[in-house]
Amino acid sequence: MNRGSSNSGHNDAHGRRGGVNLPALRGHNEALVLDLLRGAGPVGLGRTELAARTGLTPQAVSKITARLGADGLVAEAGRAASTGGKPRTLLRLVPDARHAVGVHLDRDVLKAVRVDLAGRVVADSGGPLDFGAGPEAAVEAVVRAVARLGDPYGPPLLGVGVAAPGPLDHRAGVMGRVTGFPSWKGFPLRGVLEGRLGLPVLLDKDTNAGAAAAAGAWLRATWPDEDSEADGAARAAGAVGADVAAGAGVVAGGGIAGGGPHTCVYLHVGTGLGAGLWLGGGVYRGARSAAGEFGHQVLLLDGPPCRCGARGCVEVLCLEAVARGDIPGAARIVGEAAANLVALLDVDRVLLGGRVVASAPDVFVAGVGAVLAARALDPARPVVALAGAGVAEGAAEMALTSLFGQAG
Repeated sequence: MNRGSSNSGHNDAHGRRGGVNLPALRGHNEALVLDLLRGAGPVGLGRTELAARTGLTPQAVSKITARLGADGLVAEAGRAASTGGKPRTLLRLVPDARHAVGVHLDRDVLKAVRVDLAGRVVADSGGPLDFGAGPEAAVEAVVRAVARLGDPYGPPLLGVGVAAPGPLDHRAGVMGRVTGFPSWKGFPLRGVLEGRLGLPVLLDKDTNAGAAAAAGAWLRATWPDEDSEADGAARAAGAVGADVAAGAGVVAGGGIAGGGPHTCVYLHVGTGLGAGLWLGGGVYRGARSAAGEFGHQVLLLDGPPCRCGARGCVEVLCLEAVARGDIPGAARIVGEAAANLVALLDVDRVLLGGRVVASAPDVFVAGVGAVLAARALDPARPVVALAGAGVAEGAAEMALTSLFGQAG
């Protein structure tokens, strides 16, 4: 489908999502409707509700949903309870109509997932990766992973999201000067992969994908597993409430539907440290895709040398603590750096992920939370929680955005 610019919509005084009754923006309006149906889960929405939430006319909504139904993207979800008149027909997204693949290129491992339109993982693959071996070897590894996840008889793939260590140019799809890996600088990873895979490819930093994964985790709670959709409404309501209470849910306006806070920071602690910023309902990348270099803020003047060339960076201090087995100390270091970020951005949630966090999740949640509590300038301090989803899932979430009207 031809997608129009998602920038043509608006939110009015009643909070409606900004549909427009212009033929030139048909693609935008279709994406808007799909996004609302995605957020509604298996229960679905009626055409009247879709019109009210988008600002589109009922006639326009009927035409849009008819086209989406013909494409296999929308189906009937039953009928709403009668309020005196004819029961309304409810419509729902068909999650298995299309799939997307997400790939996480870490410094020593590759993970790939195939997801449906609700963001649920339907297949996964992974294995070792030597990022230092250079771009060509990594490209071959991605191509093999996507092939392993392929299903010639399954739904078409919308595209592939690739999450890699930064810095990189998200818009151009070109890698930057990744610390410790000079051979990657200037490599056009997105273009090379598009040529090899024959699919649209979105390239972003692993930390940005982590932020998108955290947002997608809230949405996935509204979609139960395929084998238990009979009690979908009850499970969705309970899961969403639990996720929000635990801090796993993130607001997801413009492409990831739902409710909750509009600001969060995802902190990834693995072979390196980085941050993904979810501000105002979307990933914040900065003017040069350079936002989120969390690991290279200096905490200790004249401290140990970091591989970035500076001294006393959060990354080197944290990883040295991990290497000597001082996990509580590593958590406190991350907490001090997180407190700086919270003071600057005033975020609602601090979400933690990465293999180091996964090795001692309770220690990191408690350690980071304690530092934030001690340094809080406001009693309403942010929630600290585990992210609840991985970077590969976030990369796949980003690959879905073309269908739901959010710019990649």
